[in-house]
Amino acid sequence: MINLNSLACTTIWHHGPISFKTQPRHARGMRDSSEWLPTAYRSHTIGQVVTNGGDMVGSQVTLAGYAETVRGRGGVCFVMLRDGTGRIQAFLKRDAMDESVFESIQSSSRESTISVTGVVAKKRPPKTPEGSSPPPPEYEVSVSSAEILAVADAPLPVGVIDDVNVGLDVRLDNRHLDVRRAHVNAMFQLRSKVLQYGREHLIKEGFSEMNSPKIIASASEGGTNLFPMMYFDTPAYLSQSPQLYKQLAVLGGLERVFEIGPAFRAEKHDTYRHLNEFVSFDIEAAWCDDEDVMGVLERMIHSIWSRVAADDQDLVDIINTYRGTQGMEPVIVEIPELPFPRIPYDDAIEIVKDGGGDIEWGDDIESHHCDLIASKYPGFHFIPRWPMSMKPFYIHHKEGEMGSTGSQLSRGFDLNYGRDEMTSGGQREHRVEILEQNLRDMDLDPDDFSFYTDGFRYGAPPHAGWGLGVARLLMVLTGAGNVREVVLFPRDRSRVTP
Repeated sequence: MINLNSLACTTIWHHGPISFKTQPRHARGMRDSSEWLPTAYRSHTIGQVVTNGGDMVGSQVTLAGYAETVRGRGGVCFVMLRDGTGRIQAFLKRDAMDESVFESIQSSSRESTISVTGVVAKKRPPKTPEGSSPPPPEYEVSVSSAEILAVADAPLPVGVIDDVNVGLDVRLDNRHLDVRRAHVNAMFQLRSKVLQYGREHLIKEGFSEMNSPKIIASASEGGTNLFPMMYFDTPAYLSQSPQLYKQLAVLGGLERVFEIGPAFRAEKHDTYRHLNEFVSFDIEAAWCDDEDVMGVLERMIHSIWSRVAADDQDLVDIINTYRGTQGMEPVIVEIPELPFPRIPYDDAIEIVKDGGGDIEWGDDIESHHCDLIASKYPGFHFIPRWPMSMKPFYIHHKEGEMGSTGSQLSRGFDLNYGRDEMTSGGQREHRVEILEQNLRDMDLDPDDFSFYTDGFRYGAPPHAGWGLGVARLLMVLTGAGNVREVVLFPRDRSRVTP
């Protein structure tokens, strides 16, 4: 398993080619496109032809994609055509098609988009050493007509198959090209799968999907880390969490709800794992305590990892092929054992102290402290029972449940993977008088939160929940050293475009 402790905060990537020539389907990363229907520009996807080529030899097809390479002189031209499902060679002959079209394609720039029509043919197999197994059959298209749909400028600002050094900022400025690279594309296909698997698991456990507003009148979690805005003539903010609205939905009798959506934090971080806009899984469940929802969380992660290991190793293989060209260790999708370890805050403080860390009870457990904990618990682990003074106003506490110094503990928890925090959550306070006192203790006016606290005046079930950043899960699954790697168009202190 990749150890995130050793991953740098920023990365420089080479753009080496990923060869699909003799690998099986899963290693090529070809996504199953058997259900894709014809469109105005193609009769089949490239993946359909490559996968089912044996049954399609002699059939006419129309394909469309990016010209990854264009080679050949005189009367012949070979175009390696790529779409989102695979790659295939298109073979053009001057005397078999319109000469002007042939010449335009032979001189076209790489990454231009091209449509070709022709007949599927089996490629001549390469010579193999005597006694060795022949490679899987490959197919190509013998082109009879073609069209350049859009010409790509040259040179490309970011290489797609070239071994070129560029920084992360240049890649993000040209994300539309960066995502064409095989391993980057695989990361975002994997992200889609993680969202799908997480959603399906929560639905299986009885959760209903909801949507909360992203324009709010007051802080969701207290503090000042809010982006102000004007909503017509009314001051408002971008939501920093769906927290309060999840709880209101549970108070309304929806029992178990989840949301997958964006949140906004005006924090001036500039680290490898913080962004100012992020997408998270958020849940809330009635009649549950903190231990109950920790169970939901660990089961969801276990389910995601299990399904990726079973169904998406092809995507991980593409990522690992690239990592191999850069001298990096492969990512291993190691399904975590259940239950995850629980390390109460009191015990975590002692582990840090025993490891030589400078920390006292009541201090936050920072990344360098987490390094010491991760030396004993390198995978997923919970840190429950934090001091009440360190948790938001809506976290529940049980009177008399004290820490080693005699201070009140909360029913809040964190989930870490190695040194990195993945999740925070806990049981929520359902007693309105305690909620209002907690707000006063944080120098917040309960009247500003009446839209929230009023919901607790008419019978409120004990309930609990958490929020889990999607990108942090992807960092673990892909070995990415920077959260910006696994966010398509990240937003941080300096980036608002593209």
